[in-house]
Amino acid sequence: MVSASKAKRQAKRAETKSSKASSKVSSAAVSVNGESETEAEVVATEVAKLKLQEDKHGLSDRVTTGVLSSLVTSRDVKVTSVSLVFHGKVLIQDSTLEFNYGRRYGLLGENGCGKSTFLRAIAAREYPIPEQIDIYLLNEPAEATTYSALEYVVREAENELKRLEQMAEDVLEKEGPESQILEELYERIESMDPTTFESRASLILRGLGFTNTSIKKMTKDMSGGWRMRVALAKALFVKPSLLLLDDPTAHLDLEACVWLEEYLKRFDRILVLVSHSQDFLNGVCTSMIDMRSKKLNLYGGNYDSYVKTRAEMETNQMKAYNKQQEEIAHIKKFIASAGTYANLVRQAKSRQKILDKMEADGFIEKVVPDKVFSFRFADVEKLPPPVLSFDDVTFSYSGNAEDNLYEHLDFGVDMDSRVALVGPNGVGKSTLLKIMTGELQPTGGRVSRHSHLKLGVYSQHSADQLDLRKSALEFVRDKYPKISQDYQFWRQQLGRYGLTGEGQTATMATLSEGQRSRVVFALLAIETPNVILLDEPTNGLDIPTIDSLADAINAFEGGVVVVSHDFRLLDKIAKDIYVCNNKTTTRWEGSILEYKSSLAKNIVI
Repeated sequence: MVSASKAKRQAKRAETKSSKASSKVSSAAVSVNGESETEAEVVATEVAKLKLQEDKHGLSDRVTTGVLSSLVTSRDVKVTSVSLVFHGKVLIQDSTLEFNYGRRYGLLGENGCGKSTFLRAIAAREYPIPEQIDIYLLNEPAEATTYSALEYVVREAENELKRLEQMAEDVLEKEGPESQILEELYERIESMDPTTFESRASLILRGLGFTNTSIKKMTKDMSGGWRMRVALAKALFVKPSLLLLDDPTAHLDLEACVWLEEYLKRFDRILVLVSHSQDFLNGVCTSMIDMRSKKLNLYGGNYDSYVKTRAEMETNQMKAYNKQQEEIAHIKKFIASAGTYANLVRQAKSRQKILDKMEADGFIEKVVPDKVFSFRFADVEKLPPPVLSFDDVTFSYSGNAEDNLYEHLDFGVDMDSRVALVGPNGVGKSTLLKIMTGELQPTGGRVSRHSHLKLGVYSQHSADQLDLRKSALEFVRDKYPKISQDYQFWRQQLGRYGLTGEGQTATMATLSEGQRSRVVFALLAIETPNVILLDEPTNGLDIPTIDSLADAINAFEGGVVVVSHDFRLLDKIAKDIYVCNNKTTTRWEGSILEYKSSLAKNIVI
């Protein structure tokens, strides 16, 4: 049986295909890429754009420019003369933004270069992206509501279906049944299929780590991390034409990361992804956009292809640069030695014209290598084993045996340990770290710590300790006044962890997550711990910084325990891998990449 609304849509599709009527254009209209738009609509669009750029004080904190070069009706997007200025700082200038339907783009750049700001500008339609291309940016959790995770996603899908149906009505009324946009809208409406909303939403939520119990939990009772997963599930289910994901794996465990990687490989619209996991970028992306040098440089292929192509291009560029510099030096030498002889003067003028033409065309630029910084954790006192040991440890938050999170754990960390804790969210990996620090006490058994043990902790919420009203320089000096009052001393300390220049003196509220993470690492190093506990240390860090962190961990003379969803980091540092599940920790005998493969085999999409 065909529903009335579905029959209505099918009738309209038939009308669209058969109609030969021509659309009437208002005499007061202006033409953009062949599409008609009234002057009033143009003005309204510009006013709305400026409104979106205003901050709470009515000041424009983000300024953009861009000219649409693709057809308004196209699924692809091309915007030229793209620029982006944020708080007076130029992030992008004179670039071309190009998104092709069906491609998945990885957005690259060092911490603070403006990746997140750029995504927010796209999502706010501060660039002239056609209205029929719906945009969704994942950068905040789902609202705290009385709806369960499943109900929330299904309701959002129902709202999206209504939006598409209303949009189709509006297009039909304004442009007539011959509009090129209508056919695509009807295809999307038909593909949504409301009868499967609940089953499809459930599949996505379970892939992201929800259980039979948590999927029924109201979003207002969830942590921010779990509400981020709900927001991600909504984005995947609604499947917008342009999906912008800003570090989507930040709140996921390894298992959910593997599921998301497999799911996004099949995303067939436009995906723009910021991720600091090289492994994830390799698995998902078909193209890379590099924001170095305040440009949007496009490369084909995944992250590994980008690295190879860029290296080849830079090698060729340096060869051409060196050749041109030799030619310039030769010409200048000839001009300088020409003297006053008439025939030589004529030749010198001719050579000068060659030099002038080179300058007018633009000299080949010397390749500027990426900023690479390396940091080290301070040398520490060597402690004999046992440094930190669990003897028959049982733990329950309630104290009741039926609620035990762990039972009869025998576990140890020494000065040469490089332990990775893996397993699904909710099994207690972060809890295990808190038991190590003494923040939580076991309900059974004993935790023994060496009398000289000094633990250093980096958690997902470590940045919460920062006073964002201060600059990093002011904050560290005020926090450790007895160490030094000299700004130059603290400049060096922060610089060792990759926070330099304006990053040290700017208010920390304006810094990126990765830049604030570097401040936390600097604080951690100042404490000179014997054993470091790292809970998701890569969130917000760019790829070179993650490599530097891996080097620092490997060079550290103390013990390290890591909880991370970054397979590449774990592959570089982990000597011992323990799977946390079923109220215990079990040693994994293979590599972390073999663990990833075992997870991938069990994925259902």
